[in-house]
Amino acid sequence: MLDAAKEAIAFARQASRKLTLALVKDVEIIGEAAYQVSEAARKRLPEIPWADILGMRNRLVHAYFDINLNILWNTVKQDLPPLVEALQKALKE
Repeated sequence: MLDAAKEAIAFARQASRKLTLALVKDVEIIGEAAYQVSEAARKRLPEIPWADILGMRNRLVHAYFDINLNILWNTVKQDLPPLVEALQKALKE
């Protein structure tokens, strides 16, 4: 999750079709990784927005042709930096 989030943030500094596809894939990877985290682990890390992450993953995977790119960009620019911080903190503990 952490690597994909960092990579997506880095990609967001540029704009292109390839970039969009890369961001979609990275956010999907974050969602897939979150899906694999046990419920017990999720409860131990309430600062991570699990439901939002899983919801975004489901939207990207199941409604690919109806993706709102503004929401994707906002997710990468606004939501991933705090997620990276929370994941880094959790990994140190």
